Amino acid sequence: MTDNTSTPAAQGMPLAVIGAGAVGVTTALHLRRLGHDVTLLSTDAPGSENATSYGNAGWLSPGSVVPISMPGMWKKVPGYLLNARGPLRLRPASLPHIWLWLLRFVACGATPARARAIASALRPFLADAPERHARLAAEAGVPDLIQRTGLVIVYPDAAAYEADAFGWQLRRENGVRWRTLDRAALEAACPGLGPQYGFGALLPDGAHCADPGGYVAALAALARERGVRFAAGHVDGFVVEAGQVRGVRTAGGVVACGGVVIAAGMGARALGATLGDTIPLVGERGYHVQLPGVTDEPAIPVMMSDLKFGITPMTGGLRAAGQVEFAPDGAPPDWNRARILLDCLREGLPMMKIGGFGTVRHWMGNRPSTPDCLPVIGPSPTTRGVFYATGHGHLGLVSAPWTADLIGRLVIGAPVPEAAPYDPARFLRFRL
Repeated sequence: MTDNTSTPAAQGMPLAVIGAGAVGVTTALHLRRLGHDVTLLSTDAPGSENATSYGNAGWLSPGSVVPISMPGMWKKVPGYLLNARGPLRLRPASLPHIWLWLLRFVACGATPARARAIASALRPFLADAPERHARLAAEAGVPDLIQRTGLVIVYPDAAAYEADAFGWQLRRENGVRWRTLDRAALEAACPGLGPQYGFGALLPDGAHCADPGGYVAALAALARERGVRFAAGHVDGFVVEAGQVRGVRTAGGVVACGGVVIAAGMGARALGATLGDTIPLVGERGYHVQLPGVTDEPAIPVMMSDLKFGITPMTGGLRAAGQVEFAPDGAPPDWNRARILLDCLREGLPMMKIGGFGTVRHWMGNRPSTPDCLPVIGPSPTTRGVFYATGHGHLGLVSAPWTADLIGRLVIGAPVPEAAPYDPARFLRFRL
């Protein structure tokens, strides 16, 4: 292993950012602001449907500090294997490939103390994310894409809300504000909500992005205007001399650089392996369906607590997104998951006119997820000048601005003690 006390990146030093999703584009823009010479490399155009950040629910929620892995999850795994319609689906064929990852995933939040540690580590990404995104969107000329109208999480009744007490306790401990809503208040906030929901919580500081793909494309246009160069093509590897990165190999040749930020989502796993780094990412698949031309959509995003999906009004129509599926690498999408979302949408908004599956748009993406529910942000354990910015799971879009801030300080060699929980070196002994 190389001593990776990274050589500080001098102002103007050529840097390469790999990946044009929300994290990659925001990071490239931030590094350019800091005076670096930045090239962004990607196989897809920023905002493309092939990017995971394109298809999420668009939520920018301080309340997302609650990890997926929570105390008692181990009891639910058998049910996830058996229930093809549940909010978290584990395809049996994926078990031989991810069983070690899954064990660590379940263990990471197995006690209240562990879940608290994860929530505390996630808080900085989320606490002021709506404000950070609002500033970015205004700078990019698309202020209307960040809507700060709040977010609502609904429950069948007050008892179901109380059963989720530990999650709300974690939110309270991390500075999240909310107020509870009875059925009358829910009907006022979300007209047309199904009668099975009688209780809710409004997070007034929450916001949403009304077009994640369009937003990332607008940030990329701003980055280009500010001087970031864009290069298309598959990244094959790196040029490394005496333990220091000197370039990125692509199908079109070598892009010379003195530093690299790997923000390639799931692609970071293979790129890290070429350097001898273990980045144990598993695809946490998410699906969405989107209804164009809806006229009676909710004015505020709504999360169904029991079905684990969000309903978000967007510029291209009403989007229902969420749930989780673990499947083998390369397995085709299970579009039945999207059909389930459409059924859930019908249940949640029974008064809305919703056509058949053939009338809606549907999408699937692989969220890059780590076994400890925390992103991978920091220097490569093996190669100087290489930094990772990946592994955000379902929080990539909301987490992008603070991730970019961390990377901006890390690449110049500044002390960043708050980045310690995300250090790639924590996976040195992990094997998938």
